Amino acid sequence: MGSEGPAPENPIAKILLDAYVPHLDRLFDYRVTAGLDQHAVVGAKVSVVFSGRLMTGWIVDRVAHSEVAGRLVSIRKILSPLPVLQPAIVELAQAVAARSAGTVSDVLRVAVPPRVARVDKEMLARLKAAAAADTEAEPPDSATSDDEPAPAPVSVPRGPWRHYHGGPEWLTAATEGAPARAVVEVLPAPEDHDWAQLTASAMAATYEAGHGALAVVPDYKSLERLAAALESLVGCERVVRLHADDGPTPRYRGYMELSLGRKRLAIGTRSAAYAPVRDLRLVCCHDDGDASYVEQRAPYQHTRDVVLLRAQQQDTAALFTGYSVSPEAQRLISTGWAAHLRPERATLRTYSPRVEATSDSFHVSRDPMAARARLPHEAYRVAQRALAEGPVLVQVARRGYAPFVACERCRAPARCRGCGGSLSLRSGREAPVCTWCGRNAHGWQCQECGFQRLRLSKVGALRTAEELGRAFPQVPVISSSAEHVRADVGSDPALVVATPGAEPVAEGGYAAALLLDGNEMLARPWLRAEEQTLRRWFNAAALVRSSTQGGTVVVTADHDQAVGALVRWDPSGHAYRQLQERHELGLPPAVRTAALTGPRDALTATLRDLDLPSQVNVVGPAPLKDHVGGWSDEGDPGTLAGLATEDEPQYRALLFFGFGIAPQVTAALRAEKARASALREHAVVNVRCDITDLL
Repeated sequence: MGSEGPAPENPIAKILLDAYVPHLDRLFDYRVTAGLDQHAVVGAKVSVVFSGRLMTGWIVDRVAHSEVAGRLVSIRKILSPLPVLQPAIVELAQAVAARSAGTVSDVLRVAVPPRVARVDKEMLARLKAAAAADTEAEPPDSATSDDEPAPAPVSVPRGPWRHYHGGPEWLTAATEGAPARAVVEVLPAPEDHDWAQLTASAMAATYEAGHGALAVVPDYKSLERLAAALESLVGCERVVRLHADDGPTPRYRGYMELSLGRKRLAIGTRSAAYAPVRDLRLVCCHDDGDASYVEQRAPYQHTRDVVLLRAQQQDTAALFTGYSVSPEAQRLISTGWAAHLRPERATLRTYSPRVEATSDSFHVSRDPMAARARLPHEAYRVAQRALAEGPVLVQVARRGYAPFVACERCRAPARCRGCGGSLSLRSGREAPVCTWCGRNAHGWQCQECGFQRLRLSKVGALRTAEELGRAFPQVPVISSSAEHVRADVGSDPALVVATPGAEPVAEGGYAAALLLDGNEMLARPWLRAEEQTLRRWFNAAALVRSSTQGGTVVVTADHDQAVGALVRWDPSGHAYRQLQERHELGLPPAVRTAALTGPRDALTATLRDLDLPSQVNVVGPAPLKDHVGGWSDEGDPGTLAGLATEDEPQYRALLFFGFGIAPQVTAALRAEKARASALREHAVVNVRCDITDLL
């Protein structure tokens, strides 16, 4: 504890508690003692006593007077005397919480990495050394500061932007500090100007102009590609990576280097959207339609929305790249918020691969079974020819060997005798295993007909690799899925079997790609099934060599609209049609949504007490059954985040409302959550906004 006397200046600290309960989601006044005055800086992490309990929190502001009557409790301890939490990040967290009907502390748990005391000591020592150098330096203007030195000239390749109509003009405006926003349809195939090169060149040009930039990507594989591209332009010592797999110490050190202004370039996955970059002038997001951008903890915000809010709040340029265009990105284009940058059709034809659909009339007339076969003759022929030139990519819907099995005689799904869970096969030589309890089903017998032999209902990546190994015995088969994701492969002939999102990058590009299981992916009972399937196709096809180099993509689905968009290579056209259909049906992203989940009595009471505008369309409550939507990039059903786990049956109500009244609706949801939390009138009702992955 410091001295009992108050701090000489601004002795009141506005503190945001790290609290889980909604009714504590506000600032509390605490007294700063003279002994803690020097270290109680804005952004410092502190320990305080609240209602008799020790809690942690953040100093958001220091003021001279408090509006609270009576004697204030003093701050107990300064945990981190560094400005860990920048004011801009607090404002961003408040905006995200308001949009998502959540609490600011929940957002900050994602935004700020866990503290590492050793890094704090290291940073404090560097600050003291810099301060000593400032004191001794003559003249003072030449003193060494702790801020990052002025950026040395870097060689920024602006050539890739010439392929996009309006690209060079956008890059010039963004580097000059204008709030230029763009959605870019990235050219497929060429390695010298893929999405990573485009993003890296924009970030390097912004850095060269003396400003900061950040970029978020959906996964580690993409992060590695962007890091290599950016570090080749500016050097690895100027770039901060923010990713949990890098370990807590490097992650926290990088975060603090950004917060202290020592570095101004940040890249990473979801949490990088909150990176405390000084003088931020550019925010980038790649493949914003990826499901991994949805935060799996309250308030379940989407990284795309965080990037948009940050660009709006800090008046920065924004760049969204991708081989496909999400309906949300198309909405940004349609409303005029972002420019649409895409290549000319002649350029696109030069760089894109040739796409063949086995369901068209030409191939069906030659092979009547093409539309029903998992590997049609045309796909086999293309693979055989392409293997003489290089690797061939085979995209399959599911990981594993056989995710689902059934009785060979009656086709009834195979179930575990212990818990009733579905059975799966991990290999062709092992007993089936329950996907729920993990038991081995030795001596399995069908409960319907008594038969003892199984058939494969769904085939996974491992089984596909095994089958292709028999079909092409002289060619190596490489698997890449959730269990083991390959970042890249060589240029030698090989069959690369991968699930969506796990496709390795081939040196020089793939000679061909076979997109299997398309009908299965399109048939999923999910609002986003079509757009997500097409996104996965575009991402895989973009790894194939251009048609001028003989690159060919074979798609085996028979969905006219999605297949047609792939054959024409028209992602924005498909996104525009999807957005128009959603407008007609009143579905997201044309409108905003919220899901309220909880016991029926609690849900009914919440809907009764909510002060909602009359324009809100309320559907339900309805009993909550097994989750069927929200598929991950590996082809497995996604987990339903935030669903209550009590034994009491759960119900759900859906709210549909326009963007104009959205702030009023989310404010009402936050207020009701805080009121119910404080009064404890009923069980907890989970609130989640923008629930397109659950529809």
